[in-house]
Amino acid sequence: MASQQRRAGIIYLKIDGQQYDAKGSFSYNLGQPKREAVMGSDGVHGYKEVPQVPFIEGELTDSSALSLKSLVTMDGVTVTLELANGKVIAGSQMWYAADGKAQTEEANVEVRFESTIPLTEVL
Repeated sequence: MASQQRRAGIIYLKIDGQQYDAKGSFSYNLGQPKREAVMGSDGVHGYKEVPQVPFIEGELTDSSALSLKSLVTMDGVTVTLELANGKVIAGSQMWYAADGKAQTEEANVEVRFESTIPLTEVL
């Protein structure tokens, strides 16, 4: 259980239950509709909702055990991001959606997983 005061820091990324070496900052979008103002010449008339893609993205640290080919072909996987504040962000039926770019200087591998199903936020 996370401390009541800890808000950020250590995170864990798991894909189908296997933990990967999460690096740096991750971001996510639950995939809830985005509200945008509907404007008229006399002011705001209300809002419309447009869909958003549910995603989890960030960087992994490359290792000899990490197959980039296996990573970039992932489809239908469950991805969980466990945050330092105790939340767990989970997505199902996700697919790899990044460029498959890896960098040698810091052993960075970019990852982005997307889905048609909204992510869940477990508090």
